[in-house]
Amino acid sequence: MDLFADVDVLKGVGNKTAETLRKYGIRTVRDFLYNLPRDYENYTAPTSISGIRPGKVVVKGKIDSLSTRRAKRRNLSVTEGVIRDDTGAIKVVWFNQGYRIKQFDSSKEYYFKGNYEFKNGRFSLISPSAAEVSDVDPTVGLNPVYVAHGSLKPQNFRRLISLSRDAFNEIPDLLPSVKPGTRKNALFYIHFPNSIKSAQNARDYLAYEELFELILAAKLNRRENEKLKAIPIAFDRTKIQKFVRSLPFTLTGAQKKATWEIFQDMEKPVPMNRLLQGDVGSGKTMVAALAAYEAALSGNQVALLAPTAILASQHYDGLVKILEPLGVKLALLTGATKNKTELKRQIAEGKIDLVIGTHALLTDDTVFKRLALVVIDEQHRFGVEQRQKLTLKSPKGLAPHLLTMTATPIPRSLQLTIFGDLDVSILNEMPRGRQPITTKIITEVETKEKLYPQIEGVLRVHQQVYWVCKAIDDDPRTETTSVKSRAAKLQRVFPKAKIEYLHGRMKPAEKDEIMTRFNAGKIDILVSTTVIEVGVDVPNATLMVIENAESYGLAQLHQLRGRVGRGQVASYCFLLTAGDTAPSRRLRELEKSSDGFHLAEVDLKLRGPGEIYGALQHGALDLRIASLSDTKLIARAQKDVTTFLQNPENMLKYKELMDGITKYQQITTLN
Repeated sequence: MDLFADVDVLKGVGNKTAETLRKYGIRTVRDFLYNLPRDYENYTAPTSISGIRPGKVVVKGKIDSLSTRRAKRRNLSVTEGVIRDDTGAIKVVWFNQGYRIKQFDSSKEYYFKGNYEFKNGRFSLISPSAAEVSDVDPTVGLNPVYVAHGSLKPQNFRRLISLSRDAFNEIPDLLPSVKPGTRKNALFYIHFPNSIKSAQNARDYLAYEELFELILAAKLNRRENEKLKAIPIAFDRTKIQKFVRSLPFTLTGAQKKATWEIFQDMEKPVPMNRLLQGDVGSGKTMVAALAAYEAALSGNQVALLAPTAILASQHYDGLVKILEPLGVKLALLTGATKNKTELKRQIAEGKIDLVIGTHALLTDDTVFKRLALVVIDEQHRFGVEQRQKLTLKSPKGLAPHLLTMTATPIPRSLQLTIFGDLDVSILNEMPRGRQPITTKIITEVETKEKLYPQIEGVLRVHQQVYWVCKAIDDDPRTETTSVKSRAAKLQRVFPKAKIEYLHGRMKPAEKDEIMTRFNAGKIDILVSTTVIEVGVDVPNATLMVIENAESYGLAQLHQLRGRVGRGQVASYCFLLTAGDTAPSRRLRELEKSSDGFHLAEVDLKLRGPGEIYGALQHGALDLRIASLSDTKLIARAQKDVTTFLQNPENMLKYKELMDGITKYQQITTLN
């Protein structure tokens, strides 16, 4: 069977199923075989219903009396039934899983795995997983669990994969120095394990493959970058020292170290490719200002690309004050800039030293005379193609030095793996005067008693408040409060306060206007979605409320919290949780720590690399199995990649491997 044939050649895959699979990126036989289980249900040693006890249980029986009703209080559906075996019967309940009604045949036996607990006045089996007994190998007792794809439920995928066993014979080995058939066997035992150990061994091998490909891609990118030529920028010690002495504050040790690393890179005739990562408020912009000044001193141009007009304007306002007195000519270029034609003419003639802008910098008619340094702020907001478009604006045959900045601290294991030998500078110190932020977890029912008095106190001394909501509009299917509803509720609680809301669907000009007024102190409470997550700098805002805090990732919560504590006054962040369940570990970690690098390591352990890397740049790191917290496996892959690269013939010999790493090269490059 051809692995690259359309998925509809597989047994059991008709037109409708094929259409559903394609919608979720499963287009070929190969895609289908690589749609791996996310977990396994272990149905060994089921408990008889007569012997059931509260807690996690597995029972085997038939199910009947299924019905679905709407719950009045919480606007959700409740599907109930009765599970029976030879010893007795128990109630079973699922929430918002109406499809369960059609899933079961009352004449067949099923395994059910879930929590048996006391809820709503009686004991029930709550939201268990289920598998038909005939689908589970009785000698193994393991049932692979797949992600549902639209109408294609996990149990449907299990049946389809069982009809495709022969296709695994076509899987070729990918890596050098492995026993023939290693990859084929690993993929097979991922789907059809004969024991927990066989499934784990298969996962370990496929994880190693992924890490090998990723690390190889990063190292090849490094090689390609070193072949490019750039304008060498000489270090002017006298003028830089004079500039630093003129600043109204003292640079931190981390800022000095990072700046020196950048200056050394810029002196070389090959392009710098450096990532500057620093926690919220650690002074990345000041480091970028020093680099821009150094470049401008020798008659070169600098482009600073920001993801939003608000952030670009803030950078412009701040940098004009410190760089213009030194003779650096600055300009702001955004979608709202007037007289764009004249400004772009001046840029093309080299009359502007530092251009700060948004996507307007990327247009074909924005031409530079001598672009030598590109600074990209919050680089994860820009796709690879967008970044490359800006770096191509240097003089012909040359590449600009590239400094990318991120306020999302990256765990060291993630740095080493994704970026290979990429140069990384870290700002792990806070500038003097940066105020601490006290973080507290409270439930929604405590807002009146614990939160509102705090807000009243802040408003009384003419400070400002952020209140973050998840939704833009009300949705009757959920209990999530929208920015519009929350703003109206807060207005009733604080009738004298000026309250407005902000969200991503507003026009850019409208968002800018609201943020300008908030920055000017004309808005007391700003109710917003996460559009204020990055780069918004309002020193007078001292209190942050994040509603439904459990629904955000740890890194995003840390970024949101960083919008306060930017002035001279101690600040607060309240994490609001719904219900009466205990706070998650990530909220507890956020409550006790303000160290972004520590929180990044915690986030990596809790959630794996996918979401963390997704927060670094567009284009998911699509690791199906590998964990970037597995330092031993990373070390092994690093060593083997180094050996592989010592033999140039390997590039031709292992064609499938080289074809496969293309996607990783696209997402690991920073230029």
